[in-house]
Formats: sequence, structure tokens, C-alpha cells
Amino acid sequence: MKKLIVGALMACSISANSAELVCSGTVDMLAYHANNKLMIKLSNMNTAVFFCSPDSEWVVSGTPYKTGPQTCQTMYSTFLAAKLAGKTLSSVYFDGDQVPSSCSSWGSWSVANIRHFVIN
Repeated sequence: MKKLIVGALMACSISANSAELVCSGTVDMLAYHANNKLMIKLSNMNTAVFFCSPDSEWVVSGTPYKTGPQTCQTMYSTFLAAKLAGKTLSSVYFDGDQVPSSCSSWGSWSVANIRHFVIN
């Protein structure tokens, strides 16, 4: 019984820090940063955030979602095409412990997982 209670408390404490945020806008910036991490900044975000790695599985704390390297490369290409075409990303779902409560309050060098996006 004690193990069950401890397990339930640990599960609550792990998920208590995770957050989800939906941002939208045009792609203001795509960036590469060593060691093999890609960043994105949308027009309604205050700073760019790390969102994946093109050569390894991307895992961030606070979310069970993961992004593989091939998916990362595809997302980067898609975001680049949207930027060049001036398209709006109507919803980008960010997940993880470092995700803020609003799109304009990201901390410097934050990491997040993008689990879903829509381009109009």
C-alpha cells in the first residue's frame, strides 16, 4: 500500500511541472545551435526555443512526447517552407517543464517538444 501511495505522489509531482502552450504566428526565425539543436521563434514569441535535434531522439522533461531525427528534419523543412511562403502557423503545441504560461514569456535557452502544428 505504501508503494502505491508513493508511486501516486511521484506521478503527481512529475506532471505538476509540465505545461502545454499553443502559440501561433509567422516564423520569425529558424536557427541552428551546437550541439545539433534546432530553434524556432514565431512572431508572437519573445525568444527562440529549442525544439528538436536532427540527429537524435528529442526528449524534454515534463512530457511523454518524443521527436525522432527524421521527424525533426521534416518539421524544420516544413517551418522553413512556411517562412519563405509567408504562411501562418495557426497553432503550434509546445510541451515540457520549461514551457511558460504565455507565448511572450519564454525564458532564454528554453527547450520544448512540439507535438502538433497547423499551417494555414
